[in-house]
Amino acid sequence: MGAPFTYKGGLLFCEGVPLEEIALKFGTPCYVYSYSQLVSNYHVYNEAFSSIPHVIAYAVKANSNGAILRALAKEGSGADVVSRGELKRALAAGIPADRIVFAGVGKRTDEIMEGIKQDILFFNVESMEELETLDRVAGDCGTQVAMAIRVNPDVEADTHPHISTGRAVDKFGMHPAGAMQAYRYAAGSSYLNPVGIHMHIGSQITRIAPFKAALTILLSIVQSLAKEGVDLQYVDIGGGLGISYEKESTPVPSDLAEALLPLLESWQGSVIVEPGRSIVGNAGVLLAEVLYRKPGGVRPFFVVDAGMNDLIRPALYNAWHRVVPVIGLGREKGTVDIVGPICESADVLAHRRRLPDMKQGEYLAVMDVGAYGFSMASNYNSRPRPAEVMGREDEAFLVRKRESLADLRSQERIPTFLI
Repeated sequence: MGAPFTYKGGLLFCEGVPLEEIALKFGTPCYVYSYSQLVSNYHVYNEAFSSIPHVIAYAVKANSNGAILRALAKEGSGADVVSRGELKRALAAGIPADRIVFAGVGKRTDEIMEGIKQDILFFNVESMEELETLDRVAGDCGTQVAMAIRVNPDVEADTHPHISTGRAVDKFGMHPAGAMQAYRYAAGSSYLNPVGIHMHIGSQITRIAPFKAALTILLSIVQSLAKEGVDLQYVDIGGGLGISYEKESTPVPSDLAEALLPLLESWQGSVIVEPGRSIVGNAGVLLAEVLYRKPGGVRPFFVVDAGMNDLIRPALYNAWHRVVPVIGLGREKGTVDIVGPICESADVLAHRRRLPDMKQGEYLAVMDVGAYGFSMASNYNSRPRPAEVMGREDEAFLVRKRESLADLRSQERIPTFLI
């Protein structure tokens, strides 16, 4: 399909709906998602791995909106979850339990019990003590539980340190020798069924080589286990494939499959792939209104009503996002910084951008924010989280209403001694 967000007659559209119309109807800040782009991205993955039994297990952490999960469920997607809340969301959206894998370095006992109760595909276990806990809880439930070990292959993914998860210094997974010990423990348990092996080496990875290096290590463990009589059914290669934020060259799912499938030629089981950002990232924008223009010591500021509470990636990762006007191409441009209303110097959505001299009340769109946008939003400065809207063809649907100030206080309680 073509780009989901395009200019027509000087107006920026989401599919067939003008973004100005969405901003006026639903207010700002507001996240807007393209249904068609979301579904297209899923099918690109599904087709890339079609030559081998597989499950595309969408990484719910990227964006857990129920409409997004439901759209993917209707296309046949599975889910990669890392909390009880994400598991409940995935199930409520219609994703079958037998297409859900449960990862996460710090699973609580109640989360483990919920996964067992729902009979998910398997748990991705990240430490020996977690494995022992899973064994105990499964025994208490009187059932055998399918599991995999998440292996930390000590591979440098060449991404931001905060989202690199496959190095020896990272908290995730078990080193290969420890993983072998864990599999031996599981094989000797009456309540653990070792069915798979897992890796996830990071996020926003723009080279294929780290995936190949990590998978090679996993497959050597698979071969060693087979010699000990432990035959696995699933290889979970995780997610992490990057997208283009600033016209950088990035691999696509077919590149990943082309590189990894030859390594799996002799594999008789199924592959799990856990994309998140590359499914939903380019399917979303954040709409913001220009509140004020003010001169700065170096260059002017556009002060907008969306801040780091709505989109934390620029402040947290120094992430770069395109910012474009919702109305009007061809106007003379100047260089500005785009800042939000939050009382932090880090509350800068974009530095040194060439934009028209926009007026108060005009709208901007921050691009490629479908992943790790709303899902990482907060109520800092007691600001309600924004609305979420999904565009499909020439219609726009509210898929999460804007929080109210009453919502922010709804869970608070004043103790009696203060009354």
